[in-house]
Amino acid sequence: DGMNVLFIVVDDLRPVLGCYGDKLVKSPNIDQLAARSMVFSNAYAQQAVCAPSRVSFLTGRRPDTTRLYDFYSYWRVHAGNYSTMPQYFKENGYVTLSVGKVFHPGVSSNYSDDYPYSWSIPPFHPSAEKFENDKTCRGKDGKLYANLVCPVNVTEMPGGTLPDIQSTEEAIRLLNIMKTNRQKFFLAVGYHKPHIPLRYPQEFLKLYPLENITLAPDPWVPKKLPSVAYNPWTDIRQRDDVKALNVSFPYGPLPDDFQRQIRQSYYAAVSYLDVQVGLLLNALDNVGLSNNTIVVFTADHGWSLGEHGEWAKYSNFDVATRVPLMFYVPGLTTFPVSQGARLFPYLDPFSHTGGSAPQGQSKKVVELVSVFPTLAELAGLQVPPACPEMSFGVVLCTEGTSIVHYFNVSEEKVEEGKEACDDTDRCFNEEPVAFSQYPRPADTPQWNSDKPKLKDIRIMGYSMRTTDYRYTVWVQFDPNNFSADFKDVHAGELYMMETDPNQDYNIYNNTSHGWLL
Repeated sequence: DGMNVLFIVVDDLRPVLGCYGDKLVKSPNIDQLAARSMVFSNAYAQQAVCAPSRVSFLTGRRPDTTRLYDFYSYWRVHAGNYSTMPQYFKENGYVTLSVGKVFHPGVSSNYSDDYPYSWSIPPFHPSAEKFENDKTCRGKDGKLYANLVCPVNVTEMPGGTLPDIQSTEEAIRLLNIMKTNRQKFFLAVGYHKPHIPLRYPQEFLKLYPLENITLAPDPWVPKKLPSVAYNPWTDIRQRDDVKALNVSFPYGPLPDDFQRQIRQSYYAAVSYLDVQVGLLLNALDNVGLSNNTIVVFTADHGWSLGEHGEWAKYSNFDVATRVPLMFYVPGLTTFPVSQGARLFPYLDPFSHTGGSAPQGQSKKVVELVSVFPTLAELAGLQVPPACPEMSFGVVLCTEGTSIVHYFNVSEEKVEEGKEACDDTDRCFNEEPVAFSQYPRPADTPQWNSDKPKLKDIRIMGYSMRTTDYRYTVWVQFDPNNFSADFKDVHAGELYMMETDPNQDYNIYNNTSHGWLL
């Protein structure tokens, strides 16, 4: 029998959501999902760029094991023939379906989104996707540009639609088919927005008057930020509207008013995304499957919105690595509802007011690499074994751990560090840590610092995040044998969360580091 799975992954979405405490954003549908889910408020990606992060969480292995730090290799050929999460479900009798951007397209998923290994039928890509980077943004002069900030009239777009609208329609079509077929399914839906360009239906701007938009709380480059840690946001500099501003490379700040416009459009794109998620979940209700479908909602990584004088992803800061992560599990995170009762009525962000608190929230630090084992356990499948130290030859294993044991612990009752332990169970007393990493070609920002190709990587920034701190070391790296030399440290960062939640004051140089290791 078993549960179906609806796996929603969003491109470049940091947790600017009502359910994560953001006061400005309008995200009623995702908040409603959160109200029926277990929400992890401290979840982190393993590398803050699309392809490496996706291959990592879809295989349950870290970038050092997939050996993908850029966009240009296929793990099955280049690292090891690792099973993926959808493949594991497929091998366990599920129909596995991919809609939109799930794997990163191109060589890193073998130009096929890893079909036929991962998917029962060839993945769906919206036809409007090919226009994403075209000149479709109308400037003040009436001409068309390829801008970063790009509110559009959807009826004027090629085909009269946008990629995420098409993906929602296809996912709903597949839900209707799966209902009729009565086959258990694993349906992955990958949304593009709020990935750049920030191209979304223009009416969503109405939700965010510019006078309500502030700058980042820390829009300057921190004094003690090592130059190797800075990401120079090359991708947004190439958009027509940013190019026209002629900002100096790498540290020249964007004008304040344009910073506000980017932030405004990011929020607007999130509300547009929220509508798509709302329509999709409402369809799950309509076909009567919300009572036996697990819903996972997450993102591949975050996106800086001017914090530390940075934009885009490509760094080890929380703003780039932290992601939303929530699991709706019928009967576990909600009580079963009577047949026909609606769990996910569509909420219109233009008229809906008032948020809803998450059903359960865990502040435990967790990693995206743990989603695979967690979802396997929730679906009643055997949890893939933990990988040995060297796992290149191991087809099925995970470097994450199932986080299901965090679901039903009411954290308030348990005193820190006194969690119940018996010998049969692993003791979960130890402090959880999230590891992220980011490669650089050089110690100072240059044109390829954001996205160095493997052969150009010289330094790897390994970062660990606990409840109390983020600690990063930038060490010598040899791309020929994938080895990091921790004795050759180029720079370090240490931020204490209690006194420095925005990670602006690097105290690495005024500390002895022995206590961390």
